[in-house]
Amino acid sequence: MSWCKVPSWVPGIPSFSPRNWAFYYFIQSENNPKEDPILLWLTGGPGCSALSGLVFEIGPFTVKNEEYNGSLPTLVLRPHSWTSVSSIVFVDLPVNTGFTYATTESAAKRSDRKLVHQTHQFLRKWLNEHPEFLSNEVYIGGDSYSGIPVPAIVEEISQGNEEGVQPWINLQGYLLGNAITDSIENNYKVAFAHGMGLISDELYKSLQKNCRGDYIHETTRNELCSRDLQSYDELTSGINPVHILEPKCELASPKPFEVSWRRSLNEKHPPNITDTHLTLPALNCRAYAYTLCSHWANDVNVRNALNVRKGTIGKWQRCTFDIPNEHDIPTSFPYHVILSRKSYRALIYSGDHDMKVNFVGTQAWIRSLNYSIVDDWRPWYTNGQVAGYSPYYTYKITRLEISENLYGGGHTAPEYKPEECLAMYSRWISKRPL
Repeated sequence: MSWCKVPSWVPGIPSFSPRNWAFYYFIQSENNPKEDPILLWLTGGPGCSALSGLVFEIGPFTVKNEEYNGSLPTLVLRPHSWTSVSSIVFVDLPVNTGFTYATTESAAKRSDRKLVHQTHQFLRKWLNEHPEFLSNEVYIGGDSYSGIPVPAIVEEISQGNEEGVQPWINLQGYLLGNAITDSIENNYKVAFAHGMGLISDELYKSLQKNCRGDYIHETTRNELCSRDLQSYDELTSGINPVHILEPKCELASPKPFEVSWRRSLNEKHPPNITDTHLTLPALNCRAYAYTLCSHWANDVNVRNALNVRKGTIGKWQRCTFDIPNEHDIPTSFPYHVILSRKSYRALIYSGDHDMKVNFVGTQAWIRSLNYSIVDDWRPWYTNGQVAGYSPYYTYKITRLEISENLYGGGHTAPEYKPEECLAMYSRWISKRPL
């Protein structure tokens, strides 16, 4: 690898068990890779490829959004890559995500806890194979569904360090964006919709009265509550849930997708969006670039350049929602409590125009920690303009840094606000205030 200004990037497929092979993209810091922190990044889903996070969120290049003409889509540099201040390992996990694969049927099974163990094993093996980075500070990050496994991953790594598992990892903390913590967060969708002016005062009051604050448990729902929720669904059906100000770009499909609360919270677009029976979105829709990425990742020459092993993966999919996942971590809240007591740093941020994992629910679980607020709610700036709002929380000597409202951001905040998110990340990773 060369230590050049344009970041060098290395794809690879190390084994984290004899039956599983994890594909990753390693991009060195453009600043000082020998000393800068290392961020291990998981894209949500579960089952969304790390390439999605790399290309559309925090990596150094993206797909040029232009009409597809049958040739290989063009990659262009992104000016606000997080690799300007840290090295990043983008890893395809869980198994059968992106180019990661399993060699047996049992090894291909997915669960939250399996994802935790696989990520832990991967990181220690990766550091063994790259000992020059053993002293670098390490952070674990992700967004969306990653809010479930990431805190558990950090806790398992911490436990391994305490038990003397080698190599020792210089773990410092974690960061999460618009991330699921608990199913109860979905209860705040009505308050969010009301605050954003999507439903009337009258419907909001009626929902509060008839549903008594419970909008997610159908078995205990009365007739009046069901009627109000139907009105809510009708009023918000035309809204793009991942960013309420952007156009809602539907893809044609033989039948609507039926999803669980977890999948519906994180499914940005239906799976397999390059299937021939689906109509492509308009060029001005973000989903169009996702189709271009699929064409790029499925090109034979690209796969050869990435060292993808032939015969291991069929068509690359941005997200593999069609593979069952056992949700055996019902909430990550206890892990946040444990990690804060261990004094790990944490950055929790929310794009404030995301309706799927809305900032109202995020605020609720953070406040339930009952930590002291050291600084008042205040704006922070990029280029002299308000970029977000942030208080500081503290537990003993720990500072839990919260950018609860990333102004104008969507579900994957760096995709919508790249400059502001880089400013937020670079200040936090260098231990400066927002």
